[in-house]
Amino acid sequence: MHFASGLTKGTSVSFASRFKVSFPSTNQLIISILIAGLGWISGQALSRIDQDLRIMYTEYTLGAADLAHISADVIRYRNTIIRSLEAENQVVFERITESLPAQRARIQHAVDRYAAAGLRVSRSGRSEEKDIQAVRESLDQYFHVAGKTIELVAQEWRAGSAKEAAELRRKAEIHAADNGGPKVMQVSLALDRLLETVAEVAKDMRDEGTKTIRSTSYWIVGGSFFIALLNLFLNRTTRAPLPASRSEESSLNVPGNRSNTALRAE
Repeated sequence: MHFASGLTKGTSVSFASRFKVSFPSTNQLIISILIAGLGWISGQALSRIDQDLRIMYTEYTLGAADLAHISADVIRYRNTIIRSLEAENQVVFERITESLPAQRARIQHAVDRYAAAGLRVSRSGRSEEKDIQAVRESLDQYFHVAGKTIELVAQEWRAGSAKEAAELRRKAEIHAADNGGPKVMQVSLALDRLLETVAEVAKDMRDEGTKTIRSTSYWIVGGSFFIALLNLFLNRTTRAPLPASRSEESSLNVPGNRSNTALRAE
């Protein structure tokens, strides 16, 4: 009975001591802080990469598509002007030109939407802000010329004589060819330059992301090796050799030596 109760008591004590919560040592705190710091640095780097990828998609991939649509919309706008010059009567002219305000608003809205995003400067010094301003100025100049052409054609249908109407049509055609054509080319060149700047800025962001990923990988690998070596070094330095008296006591307390001790006592 005493043996069973002693066994039960010893088992409960060892079970309680096994799950005893103790305050971590200084070495454990150092290693934990290093691991947490390494994880925090890696998390910040990955978060920055994720943000750059979102910006590249929303502001550059979609933005470049919008800029490409602007070029097509400007060509469509010019074709509408040319069709209005060939209108047979005032009713056809008004039907053709009624879509011009909506087309112009769509073009300007696309430019404003891209300009509202975070405009940047490439490493070579090319500025998105300057290029988007050049696109706006070229569009304003073209719309002014196109409006003058539409005004001349509208005066044609209100002319008092056929001779005056023919003269107004001739002026409108010359104005559209001599002034409208160069302004469209100016818009196209400004858009091409802006797209080139957008491509350079996107490339710079990609290079920065690649550099961040590479440096983060080095930090993780190097930090992991450093923490592992530090853990081994700290464990080795904290293990002090036991004194001779304590080593003898520990050897006597081994279960296999109890029988020998008992025999010697007898």
